[in-house]
Amino acid sequence: MESMSVRNWPVKKTSGEPPCEGDGAHPELVVGIDQWLAALPQAAGILSYKDDNLSVVSGNGHFFNAVRRYQGRVGSDGQGADGWRERITDFIQSDSQSINFEMRRDGKLGPEYFMCTLGRLPMDEDDAHHVLLTVTDRTTERAIEKNLRRELLSDGLTALPNRTGFGEEIDDRLKNNMWPDQAQFGIIAIDLSRFSRVNESLGPMAGDELLITVAKRLKSCLRQGDVLARIGGNDFAIFARLNNGLSDSLHIVQRIREALSSPIRLSGLQIRVDCAIGCALSISLQEDPDDVVRKAQAAVKIAKRSGKVEIYRNGVLKEAQRRFSIESRLREALAQGGLTLAYQPLIHLQTGEITGFEALARWDDEELGKVSPVEFIAVAEESGLITSLGRWAAYEAAQALSRWDAKFGQPLPVGVNVNLSPIQMARDDVASMFEEALRYSGIAGSRLTAELTESAIVADPDKARKLLFALKDLQMPIAMDDFGTGFSNLASLHSLPIDILKIDRSFVSTMLEDHDKAVIVRTILSLAESLNLRVTAEGIETQDLAHALQQMGCWQGQGYYFAKPMGEADAFDYWRARWNFETV
Repeated sequence: MESMSVRNWPVKKTSGEPPCEGDGAHPELVVGIDQWLAALPQAAGILSYKDDNLSVVSGNGHFFNAVRRYQGRVGSDGQGADGWRERITDFIQSDSQSINFEMRRDGKLGPEYFMCTLGRLPMDEDDAHHVLLTVTDRTTERAIEKNLRRELLSDGLTALPNRTGFGEEIDDRLKNNMWPDQAQFGIIAIDLSRFSRVNESLGPMAGDELLITVAKRLKSCLRQGDVLARIGGNDFAIFARLNNGLSDSLHIVQRIREALSSPIRLSGLQIRVDCAIGCALSISLQEDPDDVVRKAQAAVKIAKRSGKVEIYRNGVLKEAQRRFSIESRLREALAQGGLTLAYQPLIHLQTGEITGFEALARWDDEELGKVSPVEFIAVAEESGLITSLGRWAAYEAAQALSRWDAKFGQPLPVGVNVNLSPIQMARDDVASMFEEALRYSGIAGSRLTAELTESAIVADPDKARKLLFALKDLQMPIAMDDFGTGFSNLASLHSLPIDILKIDRSFVSTMLEDHDKAVIVRTILSLAESLNLRVTAEGIETQDLAHALQQMGCWQGQGYYFAKPMGEADAFDYWRARWNFETV
């Protein structure tokens, strides 16, 4: 705004307008400036301050109407006329040329908000300070902002706070509520299990209805002051005030379990909702709530694997951070060919012949070093990378067989076993994956064996049955891995096209010292014989074990006694070396 001098303004005394503040002095209206002020869309006036006396020099109609309405009123925050005077005098006594601030008052229809601007004008001959004050009503804009903010901070489906809104709700309660000494707060994270199956089977509208119903049931578990939020697609979280520490959290968890125990009716079906629950407790009220939320989310990931309520413990967050690093690096390794397959020989226990190899994924990362398959396969299953990992392993194993054939000059009399994850079986078109791997490599289906666990069959028996028969159409043998540790029964073994049972190493490795383990192994061998199935024993680490299994009539074995997993070239050389010298 242009600098304006008041030194030569013609002025007149007017008694028609009320004084603003001070000792009852009438406002001075400046004739030359009146028209300029009148043209402004907002309330605007020029104020004079001298000897602790504040008066109006000039103003437009909006300004004087506002003065009349505001005089004598006091806002809810205690800022009334004294508040205005304090703001203006503080500004005059400062070195600032202009300032902006917002004032609030209680109106008839609710809070009213005004954006105010003070600009310094030159002093007059009497050393009086002059300022230009403009006031803009922002009540409507604030209402719009409030509505937009509510939309940004809440979940449109359940009307609960979203992740950002959850953080603000927590901050508000920590700052504005009364908390006793040594008080704590807790975060309870809830992950709905197999929610994606509802969407896939019944459609997204049914999935939305399920989430709304779950949100209502979880709300019924809250105490006064607790906050429920939807922080992800099928993830909820509760902020809880803890007067009795962990005990309060566990009581809430119990109410959650009870609330979700009865089925939910969707599309004529009774859907039972399972969930994983993880809890984290603050050390004090000063702890960053975001850190506690992350700890609860780390605990719920463990709960998804363990099947029980998990309480965050020291080190879990570091584990979660490592798992995140593994996921990030694994994604890159899959894209850039950073993994390899190792091959562990499968030995015919009666003849010593090498009948094949089991393909095992190995990963040596330049940042993380050698990462255990137990660790990175679990991360792959959790993150969804298991599909890419499984496809890579199938293609690579088939190509390895093709390269061995080319090196030998004719097809080798060996095959390769490839492991299938239950999650990959549920999400991927495994039959077409193997069909492509066989077609591109040019090898016969009988040389590629699919290994799957009992849990993969139990998770979705109908889908597993269709897959297994599709693999048999490709002439592929099928092995049930880790047999004896899951939930298989005779009916499932008899009805499924399974060729091989693999006895888990937990039974084999100690069977010479543990009579019960030896009985289990003999029972599995007898069962397999009655069903016309062949048996592979895992975990053979001594010659005595190998001879004992040979005498029991076990068909095939693998373990460190014969060889550790080895690279592709070493595996071919190992087969060549044993080709003419076959003995257990």
